[in-house]
Amino acid sequence: MRDLQAEGGTPVAPKAAPPRDRRLFVVLGVLAAVIYVSDLLTKTWALATLENRQGPLVVVPDVLQFRLIFNSGAAFSIGTGMTIIFTFIAAGVVIAILRTARSLRSRPWAITLGMLLGGAFGNLTDRLLRHPSGFGRSTQFQGHVVDFIEVLPGHFPVIDYFPIFNIADSAIVCGGILAVILAWRGYQIDGTKEGKA
Repeated sequence: MRDLQAEGGTPVAPKAAPPRDRRLFVVLGVLAAVIYVSDLLTKTWALATLENRQGPLVVVPDVLQFRLIFNSGAAFSIGTGMTIIFTFIAAGVVIAILRTARSLRSRPWAITLGMLLGGAFGNLTDRLLRHPSGFGRSTQFQGHVVDFIEVLPGHFPVIDYFPIFNIADSAIVCGGILAVILAWRGYQIDGTKEGKA
C-alpha cells in the first residue's frame, strides 16, 4: 500500500527500514551482559555482607541504605505465593525480547532491549537457582530474588517503606520507561518512525 502525503495528496511509498547493523546486536548483547554480571556480583556481595548483619548498612543517612531481603513475589513483593508463575513469566519475557531483537534496526531500541534482557536474566537466574529452588531440589523454579537496595528509608509512611530492589530491577524499570518514551514518540524497533513518509 502507499501512504498519502499530508499536503497535496501525492502518493508516496513508505520509508524503508534501514539495513541491519550488526553493531546494534553488539550493543544489546554487551549492555545485557554488563547488567547481568553487575547484578550477579552485587547480589553475591549483598549475601556475603548483609545476610547476618543486624540492621541495615547505611550509606547516606535518610537517602540510601542496604538491607537484605529475599523476595518470592514480583515487584513491591506482590504475589509472594506465586513464585513459580513469575519464573515462567520472566522466562517468557526473555524469549520475547530475543524474538523481537530479530527486527532490530534502532540504537535506542538496542539499548532498551539490552537493559530489559540483562535485568530479566538477572532475576530469572535467582528464580532458577536461589534458595529454595535449584537443581535436584523438589522446589524447582521457585527461587527467591535477592533484593538489597533501599532508597529514602522511612519517607513513605503509607506503604511503610520504599520497595527494596536490585540492579536487575533498576534495569527493567529504566528499560520499560525508555520503551514507553520511544513508542510514544513513534520510534519503531525496525528504525522507522511512525507517521513519517
